[in-house]
Amino acid sequence: MANRKSPRPGGRVRGSTTGRPLMAALDLLGRRWALRILWELSDGPVGARTLRIACDGMSSSVLYERLRELTDAGLITRDDDQSYVLTEIGAALGSALQPLDAWSVDWSCAQGMTGA
Repeated sequence: MANRKSPRPGGRVRGSTTGRPLMAALDLLGRRWALRILWELSDGPVGARTLRIACDGMSSSVLYERLRELTDAGLITRDDDQSYVLTEIGAALGSALQPLDAWSVDWSCAQGMTGA
């Protein structure tokens, strides 16, 4: 895997040269497995091995690259037990995603799908 810099507000990111914070967030969160890792951490600290099991199908190289990017972005950190945990700003992402979750349920219903 290439050792790329984590997306940062104010800088160039994939698909944008404006430096807008939203574009940096979309670049970071749009990376494969990034949101799933954050989801798995939403209930509390999780170790890397447990994360890999929870996200079955993810290679260890992708896991560690995403963990590095999310740590560099300030969304996660490691606790005293060396487990990964959401930071305050990382946890706040959950409330930011609630409107998208509500929309996705409406979309699913409009597509004739049931359950959420």
